[in-house]
Amino acid sequence: MKRVKKSDYLLTENTTIVNGKKNNTEDISNLYYQKPNGKLPLLGTPLRLHIYNLARPNIDSILQEKIYNNPRKVAWKTKLLSRKQLEKDIESRKNLNRWLKETGEAPVIVDEVKTQKTATNLKNYYFRNGWFDVKTSYEIAKGEDQRAKVTYNVETGDPYIIDSLNAKISTPIIDSLYQQKLKKGSLIKKGERYIEDNFSGERERLTTALRNSGFYHFGQDYISYDIDTIGTNKKVNTDLVIKNRSIRNEDSTSRVPFKVYKIKEVNVFTDYKFENKDLTLKDSTDYNGFNLYSFDKLKYRPKTLTDAIFITKGDVFKDIDRTRTYRYLSNLNTFRYPTIDYIENANDTTLTVNIMLSPEKKYKLGFRFDVTQSNIQTIGFSFSTGLNIKNVFRGAETLEISALGSIGASKDAGNSKDQFFDINEVGANLRLTIPRLFFPTNTEKIIPKYMTPSTRISFGATSQRNIGLDKQTLNGIFNYNWYPSTKVTNNLDLFNIQFVKNLNTANYFGVYQNSYNRLNTIAQTYNSNASYLDENGNLTYPEGTDGFISDVLNNNTALTPDDDNYIDVSNISQREQRLTEDNLIFSSSFNYTKDRRENIFDNDFSILRFKLEFAGNLLSNLSKLTGADKNENDQYEIFGVAFSQYIKGEFDYVKHWDLGKKNIFAVRSYFGIAVPYGNSNSIPFSKSFFAGGPNDNRAWTAYNLGPGSSKTTNEFNEANFKINLSMEQRFNILGNLNGALFVDAGNIWNVFDNVEDKDAIFSGFSSLKDIAIGSGFGLRYDFKFFILRGDIGFKTYDPSYSLGNRWFNDYNFGNAVYNIGINYPF
Repeated sequence: MKRVKKSDYLLTENTTIVNGKKNNTEDISNLYYQKPNGKLPLLGTPLRLHIYNLARPNIDSILQEKIYNNPRKVAWKTKLLSRKQLEKDIESRKNLNRWLKETGEAPVIVDEVKTQKTATNLKNYYFRNGWFDVKTSYEIAKGEDQRAKVTYNVETGDPYIIDSLNAKISTPIIDSLYQQKLKKGSLIKKGERYIEDNFSGERERLTTALRNSGFYHFGQDYISYDIDTIGTNKKVNTDLVIKNRSIRNEDSTSRVPFKVYKIKEVNVFTDYKFENKDLTLKDSTDYNGFNLYSFDKLKYRPKTLTDAIFITKGDVFKDIDRTRTYRYLSNLNTFRYPTIDYIENANDTTLTVNIMLSPEKKYKLGFRFDVTQSNIQTIGFSFSTGLNIKNVFRGAETLEISALGSIGASKDAGNSKDQFFDINEVGANLRLTIPRLFFPTNTEKIIPKYMTPSTRISFGATSQRNIGLDKQTLNGIFNYNWYPSTKVTNNLDLFNIQFVKNLNTANYFGVYQNSYNRLNTIAQTYNSNASYLDENGNLTYPEGTDGFISDVLNNNTALTPDDDNYIDVSNISQREQRLTEDNLIFSSSFNYTKDRRENIFDNDFSILRFKLEFAGNLLSNLSKLTGADKNENDQYEIFGVAFSQYIKGEFDYVKHWDLGKKNIFAVRSYFGIAVPYGNSNSIPFSKSFFAGGPNDNRAWTAYNLGPGSSKTTNEFNEANFKINLSMEQRFNILGNLNGALFVDAGNIWNVFDNVEDKDAIFSGFSSLKDIAIGSGFGLRYDFKFFILRGDIGFKTYDPSYSLGNRWFNDYNFGNAVYNIGINYPF
């Protein structure tokens, strides 16, 4: 109440009573001209009002009186600081005061004029939705504490119902089209309540349909409705009126029936520039009814351009053809945004179409240089370059050639036996994008060109030497992409080949220190072979670690298969083999995405993603047909590497509900499973699932959760089955600062593979008791072009503890996980 004058009243509550019942829906709330000061969810504190109250309304006069009007104070302050510093200090006080005002929110004072406007808004809202006899009033309850509540009373009466819909269409050809085709899908239906938005929607629907049926001059203004409710006993009789075309002459206006327009010619100018408009065309050709012109020599294969144009000679005019042409030509990534002009021919009902294409530069060269530092790298330098070539084969193809190189110094680079720059990586990538499906036969009937299909072929190779295992990778992808609708994306990897060769497997236990420490502890207890140990009594690697593992698994130590330590050694050995083995993955996959977002500001939508991947089937069948030999592990090999064979499926569903007042409730459900078979008994590490991290279960760090209820201390925990469920309540705190409360649940397990640890295996519904639950809160600052996010996750239910002791064991800030991310987690 600090800034509320004695004659004013602070608005604390709006209430709308509709036919005796309270209505607090978002639709009603949006009609209020005045709303109480915003409050923090749960706490109910008007934080922004308190911030506003910290500001001084007359800061200039206060500073003038306290400082400038006091010569003694000015004198000692300028002695202590300086005149310039004093002025800067005063300016900073003004800036702080201004920030408090702008960040805060002034008290909302009851304004009766705005209250009357709100009552009128309510009346109009119900009138537009069929309650034509609605009556509204309001009451302002003023308290002695200068707080006031406003109650709006709405009596709707009975709604008016659509009783009849008659068409009065002046143009016979439009009338015939309406009666035969368009009437069936009308949004205005007999027996339903009158809703004004349905009439607007029907006007848009009819306009779109007629604009796509050849009526070039048609627009929404030609459609109107005559509505009769007099003496109808709350029935609405409606006449749909579509007038003839209006033609303005010099001193009069006449009306004539609409006519269907057809495309007479399609002219394509392939290298148009404004400065070329007066030059003579040098090259031209006719292809499938399209006229192609060029101010220079034609640089594109005609079919490439005509396949991208949906406007066809002899067809009737359709607005949708123009939209699809714009989209397809833009997706070629070869031209700037095209210009499409329709010119009416005076002698008949035909249109000449001129399409102006302005090519982008054929060559683009880019460079990038980075300096980095991390917890394993003292300093690193990286350089990358890329050459982009447009229309490389005269079919609007884009060829991208890129290369990268980096060097760095690890924390151990000071060792005199090692060079300073002991980390390096080099790589190259070649990618060709073709704006159509590259296939031996015509695919138009299966995937029409309006779905803007494209083909991507890429090859890449990298070689890296670092303080890890060192590796070389080769990859190749043959991919198709197309859009059945504006909300659906289909992506097919026809072939995806990945080859990974580890070069420094002897350093495995130098990289995975947790595994080494556990193995070393067991060895110090049970090992008697001094040759495995260094002078400090620790296992050497790889000789000592490999020798000790071999002794344990061959029962040459005191450990037996029933001992927990024996099981630990076995698990460590299996993990070492998985992470050090070379991988050859030859897979095919299909991705389906349905995104119902209307635009980036839409907060009420859903996203469905589905992926199915198969690997190794082709190589397996070829190996069988050719009678290839198997290795000692009963596996086929290609170039000395056992190829992976598995099936992998992923399902991801996200749903957002806009609750109004910048409140959003969001949920996510994710399920994934990868099953090895045939030539494999496990999933490659790169294709496994992990849990934890800023976009997963935020109470655990990435790779730190699971599998199942196992108490593993591995640096990277992974498995081949995953469940993840999340829910989040998002709300505004003040300005661009938002908050969130969240609960995450999920885990990873092993299933149908060679893992033997029972705690890590999913054995049916009983394993769902091992789903980990994390909860917490977060702050997010909206920079408009991205969101900086900080979340704190607390381990609420931890399956690594024994049953009956899993709830709230580490539920404190000391054991919390602090996540930093960009944009929302889902």
